[in-house]
Amino acid sequence: MHIEQLQLKNYRNYDHLEISFDDKINVIIGENAQGKTNLMEAIYVLAFTKSHRTPREKELIQWEQEYARIEGRVTKRKQSFPLEIILSTKGKRAKLNRIEQKKLSDYIGALNVVMFAPEDLTLVKGPPQIRRRFIDMELGQIQPRYIYHLGQYQKILKQRNHLLKQMQRREKQDRTMLHVLTEQLIEHAATLLERRFIFLELLRKWATPIHYGISRELEQLEISYTSTIEVSEAANKEKIDSIYTNKFQEIEEKEIERGTTLIGPHRDDLVFHVNNKDVQTFGSQGQQRTTALSVKLAEIELIYNEVGEYPILLLDDVLSELDDHRQSHLLNTIQGKVQTFVSTTSVDGINHETLREAELFHVNNGTVDT
Repeated sequence: MHIEQLQLKNYRNYDHLEISFDDKINVIIGENAQGKTNLMEAIYVLAFTKSHRTPREKELIQWEQEYARIEGRVTKRKQSFPLEIILSTKGKRAKLNRIEQKKLSDYIGALNVVMFAPEDLTLVKGPPQIRRRFIDMELGQIQPRYIYHLGQYQKILKQRNHLLKQMQRREKQDRTMLHVLTEQLIEHAATLLERRFIFLELLRKWATPIHYGISRELEQLEISYTSTIEVSEAANKEKIDSIYTNKFQEIEEKEIERGTTLIGPHRDDLVFHVNNKDVQTFGSQGQQRTTALSVKLAEIELIYNEVGEYPILLLDDVLSELDDHRQSHLLNTIQGKVQTFVSTTSVDGINHETLREAELFHVNNGTVDT
């Protein structure tokens, strides 16, 4: 899988850009604030229809312009096809093979991307919402139907929280609607949790041996899931549904008192242990970075295992954050099999044959020269 061409119109600091890429390694060089990350972000948006940097889509549209457009030509399973995202003040449109997709779940997964940026180093030590977002984005691109259930869950959760807030203020007393929303919420919550458990098992399969190798066979990585309900990872949807139903009945008064939904996938978390030690709390910075790198490299193998082709890898200003050993392990892993985009202010100090074979692009104030 690789991107052959990319076109940008009114995107961030790019008035207009047409660019073709090498199917192996592409290095994007430039000083800060010139547009390197904007270019990487555009590829990410083409895959996921949203930015990894901001939830406000109007920030992606160039100042005083009404719309922004990202077009890409992708080769996947030996077939070449166009993708297009149009962002405007009226919303966004996603086109696959020139046909507009009414549901994002029908679009996401057409282009598989793994992003590794400095903020991903906070995957281990950052707040739980970073890890939940990681699960949602990666699971969504190998099982697009997951995106549908996640969207429905978030919509019902918002309605339920609004109702609970009204009941807390005694503006509403009838619990019939609460029970209806709870039943709807559980339907999607059980599906999300079941699929997260399956994803976690796949992630462990790849991340554990990768971490063992990077750590020179000194560290054993374990990844566990922390749920707001007591449930086995082996439980099926029906069992999870039953546990949620009983728990919601048990805490109904407490939820009304607090005016918010107290359990569900939106409050769950991942925990990383190295040699039986919680890495988030007790791990060194090196252990935290090795864990984050292991998880990212595991994503690549997991997607290949599920989709049958390697995803595109975006390394946004991250090589300078890794020491020589982790750099080499990363570059050796991707060499010759993953189309990779590396953004950096300089290639000095990165001594690896992978980069010596790369296509170089120089970015300066929204223009790109080869």
